[in-house]
Amino acid sequence: QKIISLPKMNQQQQRLAKTHARSRRYSNQHRRYFSIQQHQPLPLPPWLLGPDGRRPRRLSPGVVGLHEELLLFNQWVAPTPAEAAIRCRVVDRLRALVLRLWPDARLEVFGSSRTGLYLPTSDIDLVLFGRWEALPLRALERALREEGCATDVLDRATVPIVKLRDSLTGLSVDVSFNMPNGVRAAELIASFQARFPCLAPLVMLLKLFLLQRDLNQVWTGGISSYALTLLAVSFLQLHDRRRELTLAPAHQLNLGTLLLEFLELYGRNFNYLTTAIRLSHGGAYVPKEEVQLDGAIHSARPSVLCIEDPLTPGNDIGRSSYGALQVKQAFEFAYLQLHRAVLSSTSQPGMFHSPLSSIVSAGPDLLRYREWAAGPADAFRPVRREVHGPAVSTAAFL
Repeated sequence: QKIISLPKMNQQQQRLAKTHARSRRYSNQHRRYFSIQQHQPLPLPPWLLGPDGRRPRRLSPGVVGLHEELLLFNQWVAPTPAEAAIRCRVVDRLRALVLRLWPDARLEVFGSSRTGLYLPTSDIDLVLFGRWEALPLRALERALREEGCATDVLDRATVPIVKLRDSLTGLSVDVSFNMPNGVRAAELIASFQARFPCLAPLVMLLKLFLLQRDLNQVWTGGISSYALTLLAVSFLQLHDRRRELTLAPAHQLNLGTLLLEFLELYGRNFNYLTTAIRLSHGGAYVPKEEVQLDGAIHSARPSVLCIEDPLTPGNDIGRSSYGALQVKQAFEFAYLQLHRAVLSSTSQPGMFHSPLSSIVSAGPDLLRYREWAAGPADAFRPVRREVHGPAVSTAAFL
């Protein structure tokens, strides 16, 4: 209650409150991000298809049915061996090109591609290690263009990267340089996955939920995959049943209850105004001033979502997420929708219901990609997929 309650605000907090108000006004103008336009009756979600591929699976009423659907969703959304092989093929070709340029360099995979917490169409994050007087952003760009690739160089970003997009698969690739924290962060998330078996099912659902609202990228006003995963980790660390959550496998827990509690916490109860999230030493909520050591709270646009980097204390991972309140409102929307769907399934037993369909859908892009990826391995052909950001072709590269 001490964390959730709103104390009397000083001048610094009033400045932050004004930032929140501007974000809320912006969010109200973009509510189309919060809901998925669906036509009645709702189509049968693919994760509820029975073994014959036609008849739907029946779920238990109430929150138990939500738990069952989360398990089925997680089985369905997990990348198939063919999809994993496609990603490995992209990485291997890029590694071969890099080694031709710099034989002593090393290319590592990090992010969700390393931890396994990636959707089939998620970006591939790579980091290139080597010794250069200046980062070879343009040298890599020229090499890719000579191979027939188009690229985009973000040399003014906080972390300079080379972006490319594969025209055959639609997968995006981000290459950064000499950033060991990326690999260390992936190893940290892997350790949290081993500690909390229920982490992966929650994160996979939440990633698709944010993706379908353009809230999965910082530059579009959302939060990063890393920040989302740390939100889930903090939720589990500070849960009243955290000991049980570290011991029981996911199917023995009630994932439906955990999902509703997560959405209620970050959508309705968490105090973004004054509270920062700390994950070290078992996790805690602390005043923002303890994390924002460099005076960020005094800046013209202070951080809304404040998450202390567990690898670099004092670094605020959520600082660039200027649209974090949009994410908050999306979480609140999801909580209300799921709560309503769960109550409806309880009051109408025996009828087909899919609570998750009220907040996520398979989506035509994902379905087209999966259908294409399941085809013959040598039948590589361009796949049409709606994507955001610069359109980049790597047909000649692959």
